[in-house]
Amino acid sequence: AYRIVQEALANVVRHAPGARTRVSVRAAAGHLNVLVVNGPAPKPAAPLESTGTGHGLVGMRERVRLTGGTLDTGPLPDGGFRVAARMPLPPVVSPSAPPPSEDL
Repeated sequence: AYRIVQEALANVVRHAPGARTRVSVRAAAGHLNVLVVNGPAPKPAAPLESTGTGHGLVGMRERVRLTGGTLDTGPLPDGGFRVAARMPLPPVVSPSAPPPSEDL
């Protein structure tokens, strides 16, 4: 989740500097949901700021796929952008008995 948020925020800085951005990370129903949504840039990004290698979204998609999750990305009608990842959480294992104590 950390790397997804990190890359999504790097993309905001690169492609929409100064845009209002909202980040949400929540656990629910056995999944971790990550949402990064930015509004439109207050002013158009300079050409050097707006270009990239194109590997950011591909890398995010691959990371999420390796967890068995899904990634949904795309532009918003207002000119912003949305990154939404849903990844399964590992099952919580609770011990059935307290661990044995060791007398030293």
